[in-house]
Amino acid sequence: MQRRDFLRGTAAAAGLAATGVRAEVASDAPVFVTKNAAWQKGYDRALEILAGNVQVMPPHPYGRFDGPVLIEGAEYAGMWLECGPLEGLAYRRWNLQAAINNHLTFFALQRPDGQFPSNNKKTEAGYGQIQMVVPIAATAWELAEATSNEELLHKAYEACARWELWLMKFRNTRGTGLIEGFCTYDTGHDNSPRWKGIPNRCPDSDAKRFPEGLGLPRLCPDLSATGYGGRVALAKMARALGRQAEAAQWDERAEAIRKLIVAKLWVDEDASFYDLDANNKFVKVRGDLLTRVAGEHVVTAEMFERMWVRQLHKTGAFWAPYPLASIAQDDPAFVRPIPRNSWGGASQALTALRAPRWMEFYGKHAEMGTMMQAWSEALIKDGTFRQQLDPMTGEFTDGGSKGYSPAALVLVEYTWRLAGIREDAGLIEWSVRPGCAAAEGARFALKTNSGMMMEMKYEKGGADLMRAGKKIARVDGTARLVTDLYGAAVELVGIVEGEQTVTLTRPKSGVRRVTLTGNERIKVRA
Repeated sequence: MQRRDFLRGTAAAAGLAATGVRAEVASDAPVFVTKNAAWQKGYDRALEILAGNVQVMPPHPYGRFDGPVLIEGAEYAGMWLECGPLEGLAYRRWNLQAAINNHLTFFALQRPDGQFPSNNKKTEAGYGQIQMVVPIAATAWELAEATSNEELLHKAYEACARWELWLMKFRNTRGTGLIEGFCTYDTGHDNSPRWKGIPNRCPDSDAKRFPEGLGLPRLCPDLSATGYGGRVALAKMARALGRQAEAAQWDERAEAIRKLIVAKLWVDEDASFYDLDANNKFVKVRGDLLTRVAGEHVVTAEMFERMWVRQLHKTGAFWAPYPLASIAQDDPAFVRPIPRNSWGGASQALTALRAPRWMEFYGKHAEMGTMMQAWSEALIKDGTFRQQLDPMTGEFTDGGSKGYSPAALVLVEYTWRLAGIREDAGLIEWSVRPGCAAAEGARFALKTNSGMMMEMKYEKGGADLMRAGKKIARVDGTARLVTDLYGAAVELVGIVEGEQTVTLTRPKSGVRRVTLTGNERIKVRA
């Protein structure tokens, strides 16, 4: 594989200056306008919250990073390793510099032994837990590739490789090859029955230590899955840097830990993954760690389907009117009434933001649409953008913690995925959904990574799709049309549950009428 031609320099790739307390929103940011006043108000408010949450963290004794970053917001005055890099990635088209800085912060505060901080807050940078979910290596790779940022690529590869070595040195004490959990905050599962009786932080705020006599350390499926996803990303980065031998080694290490996760932590009779404690007993609390294992694509399609039917999509378990519950509702450990900041059952905005990483990968496009509709409606109705909601009622349950970045990102991201345009892996996804409130007389405009303008305009039960001002297709009905960057059609995808009749009209290709079922994919000839 040839070395990629990356642009040199973070500033060149970003095209933005880190000025003042926060960087300005990009002038070529995506444009969404709709005649639906409630949706427009909610969407605009979400962007206001995100812009307000771009701030500069103060210096700490451990080090400093001076650039503006997107913080968590609400009561969380800082950023966390488990979510800050992903949130930056999701926000990149509005503020690329902040997105890059959400990665560079962790690289700048990395200790000499390779440990990343678990957070960088206004009050401190924390090293008392590992607190990782979506691998920073994965989000850094996606960001560097999309923006041709060679500087970010180099920094990410070196820093994330050192982090991986730290994890294997200090979080593999049982010698299994899996990544171990020492405390509640390691997985960010605050107030979860998964960690009942276990301290929040490691002893003396030292992430190398664990309390004695509590069945620790545990082999954790989700922490190990994060390690797997990180190794996969490191392999991709190594190839982009022309380091083929290192890429092969990362591939081998990734596959090794993937096999271990399945072999040691999957309980076939339950179609579920669990922690395995130091006494080799499973901690049988069915929690959203399943989504995190799926998020890194650890399981095969066949295994995922079993987990989907038995757990994730099961009514009364994780699949509620407002998915996804953080603990299965039919698990005895589900916590009700739901307290604030609870991973004991509430549906969390962070889980919603991470969901496309696995639901789309495993082909659950229609069910993803159902989830996006529910969350969007709940966020717009409430209007305060808070952390969590009751999976049955859609009522937000965490008091006054308003202005939470993940919740604002969910509405922005879901708006574009529901009824707009998305660029992914050299393809353009046009999700036409005329029945969605967001699509009411709507216009979407997105500039691709290469600078090409893509637009979608809704009218009369469908939408016109345009590239550089030229109409490339019209879709009547509800479906996703996938095209290449030049506008040539590739496939149609069923994005709603049930059957839909869709009409595709293209210049010089005539009219094609098809019937699509949910998640069905139909190839379209150019």
